[in-house]
Amino acid sequence: MNRPNVQKIHTLRGHRDCVYTLAPTGESGVFISGGGDGMVVRWGLQNPEQGKVIARVEASVYALHFNPHFNHLIVGQNYEGIHVIDLDGNKPLGSLKMTQASIFDIKTHQDQIFVATSDGQVTVLHYKKLAILHHIKESNERARSIAIHPENQELVVGYSDNSIRVYDLTTYQLKKTINAHQNSVFTLKFTSDHRFLLSGSRDAHLKIWDTRKNYELHESIVAHMYAINHIDFQPDGRLFATCSMDKSVKIWDAERFQLLRVIDKARHAGHGTSVNRLLWLDYSGDGLHQPIISASDDRTISVWNLERPSS
Repeated sequence: MNRPNVQKIHTLRGHRDCVYTLAPTGESGVFISGGGDGMVVRWGLQNPEQGKVIARVEASVYALHFNPHFNHLIVGQNYEGIHVIDLDGNKPLGSLKMTQASIFDIKTHQDQIFVATSDGQVTVLHYKKLAILHHIKESNERARSIAIHPENQELVVGYSDNSIRVYDLTTYQLKKTINAHQNSVFTLKFTSDHRFLLSGSRDAHLKIWDTRKNYELHESIVAHMYAINHIDFQPDGRLFATCSMDKSVKIWDAERFQLLRVIDKARHAGHGTSVNRLLWLDYSGDGLHQPIISASDDRTISVWNLERPSS
């Protein structure tokens, strides 16, 4: 695959602290950000300078999750719990005070919400009742990231004890423990066909696990200089991106797992501090095609357009 050309389209400012997380919405070109200032902000690429605060909480926000089935946004408030917002009118629907720990990741599946926290727990909630159903506790170290394999009915969790654990999505029983990395597992993402699980760690390694071979290691790549904070795939599945504490975003071929492009401050006026989160939008407008969004400790959000060369 030819290396894509990169162009920085927008720099969005408004957060007063580090921007930690991003989430899509049901609207084309519209996304949500959350950060250390407790603000949850709605942005639209048609009017990118006009961010709108849709929620404000007292503690930092590390995790957001969009549920497209209900058009709901779930906000994780550190040391408190979750808040559910109906994005049709930005109406609050409910809150649950459930933890005194940091909330690192949130995922949903059918009528369940899964919340990963810094006390090593994954809390399972009933979606509509916002009631606790179960606590999954297999480690005293932080539960950092969650991925769900719906076909295999598996819940996969990355921990700060360097491991990845695979649970039965129905019974919550532990199926497998993978001694995956040399440091905390910060991010997990399945390929679109769920053939492979990608993991990124504080050890700067990107690892690819073959789900058809009981999560056997397929490939290990020294992908960054410092911690890999997040992984996200292009909507068409052909590319994926990683971002890092080394201030860079890297673009990869999703079929061969080969590096195609580095986005950084020197080459593309990228971020000046850690890049914490990525979001690849399924959007075509204003000359953009599936732009990628990056959020950073430098309090800004950048919008990037990738164009494949004709030859």
